[in-house]
Amino acid sequence: MATFSFDIVSDYDKAEMNNVFAGTEREIGTRYDFKGTPAGIEWLDDKKGFKITGAGQWQCDAVLDIVRKKLATREQSSKVLNLDKTPVESNLKTTWDIPFKQGLSQDDAKKITKQLREEAPKVKTQIQGDMVRVTSGSKNDLQDVIALLKSTDYEFPLQFINYR
Repeated sequence: MATFSFDIVSDYDKAEMNNVFAGTEREIGTRYDFKGTPAGIEWLDDKKGFKITGAGQWQCDAVLDIVRKKLATREQSSKVLNLDKTPVESNLKTTWDIPFKQGLSQDDAKKITKQLREEAPKVKTQIQGDMVRVTSGSKNDLQDVIALLKSTDYEFPLQFINYR
């Protein structure tokens, strides 16, 4: 009997993030309410996140809304944005570093495996670094697991790769 498997990862598409960045930059340049203000967006070190600049917290939130809209337009999850850091205010402007979430932490992987043990006992799960491998003898079971995980609202984005 053949075994089938796939991997659950938490990652982002770098090319789509480039597109989101470029679209956000364009919209900031054309919006009337941002004229003459420090509103802007830059890359964090090595394109691992965004650095949003604004006249105040309200303007950073407005730029973040643009980023979220661009993510939704490109069918990317806004859960990839790590909003844990607090904005820094200095010299009449506010900067906000927003790194991208990448890789499943051990706690997140344990949450997923626990849920699958309880709700899908026919599949086997195995934590492998920053991803979870799911195996089963039936492709239908794997598709049910994918549907279950898509319907569950985690605070991190999930992708399913290496479906065999």
